[in-house]
Amino acid sequence: MKKLLFRKFIKDNLKVFVIIIFSIGSIVWIIQSVNFLDFITEDGHSFKIYFYYSVLNFPKIIQRILPFVFFITLFYQLIHYEKKNQLLIFWIHGIKKIQLINIIVFYSIVLALLQVVLSSFVSPKSKDTARSFIRNSNLDYFSSIVSPGKFVDAVENLTIFVEKENNNNFYENVYLKDDSISADEKLQSQIIFAKTAKLIDSNKNKYFRLYNGKLIKINEKKIDTFEFKSIDFDLSKFTTKTTTFPKIQEVPTSILIKCITYIYKNELQKFKDSNYLSCNENAIKAIKLELLQRLYTPIYIPLIALITSLLILKSKDEKEYQFIKFLIFIIVILVIVFSETSIRYSSSSLIGTFLFSLFPILFFLLTYSILISKLKYKI
Repeated sequence: MKKLLFRKFIKDNLKVFVIIIFSIGSIVWIIQSVNFLDFITEDGHSFKIYFYYSVLNFPKIIQRILPFVFFITLFYQLIHYEKKNQLLIFWIHGIKKIQLINIIVFYSIVLALLQVVLSSFVSPKSKDTARSFIRNSNLDYFSSIVSPGKFVDAVENLTIFVEKENNNNFYENVYLKDDSISADEKLQSQIIFAKTAKLIDSNKNKYFRLYNGKLIKINEKKIDTFEFKSIDFDLSKFTTKTTTFPKIQEVPTSILIKCITYIYKNELQKFKDSNYLSCNENAIKAIKLELLQRLYTPIYIPLIALITSLLILKSKDEKEYQFIKFLIFIIVILVIVFSETSIRYSSSSLIGTFLFSLFPILFFLLTYSILISKLKYKI
């Protein structure tokens, strides 16, 4: 019977936990996806790239909100069980309060391990995959970044200005400044003026067809000027300015550990993953911060579970119940805030890292020892 009750408790929590985490995660994802619309409107990527990039950022959102959602679901469940007298069923069947708390802590440890997997493997991999779509794509919708009356420099080595846009991708008074370097001609840049231009923007062809204008080529030693009636200006060689090099949140955990190991061993010459990470002593603080966030921050989840479980100690009929409920809520919120803010300072020094690492363990042991002393006659 005890196993059935424990199983039902975990099942009830998981059901609410999954619903809330995906509900909140979806809301955050929608808000974040709106910000990613810049990939289409300003950087010229296709809706397909935008969709993939947005979806692959979802694991990161789940990872970030998991501790808070777990606390909310556990806090709600214990209050609900107490209100409906469902906790009495546990006590009537001979289950000690410490036994239920131990089950909750064990369950939270499983969630903490899930958080480690999410933050260390799933989230970096999904974000790197999302970045790879940007890295391997070209400017799919060039017309979306051309804005009349504005200088547009969202494209690497190219500045575009059009005075007016007519129907069917026709533009008036077009200015193009191409800063791409030609090794053959030793070309530094070229400037093109055209009275009218037609933008050909399809999957296979991306170019401006320019009419009645002037082309100025600026070389190392001279400036050449040409007038033309019609020329084509190829756009397929240009890429977006969107960051394509992986951010530290997207770097695999194994590479971060390898980098920090080589730094401490003074063997940076052996590091061979430069396509993922610029491994140097200047990056050590950021790497330590990221590793602590991935591998150590989840340890706060069992602490959150233990503090929330203190609700079991009081019955709803006791005068202190409402105060205890409010106090536990505030304490856990402060613990969550502390876990997020203190990590920023933990990587600045060895003492900071030590204190950050020690705090949740000491707090957990202290809380558990107080709990044992309170329940020593009921275990």
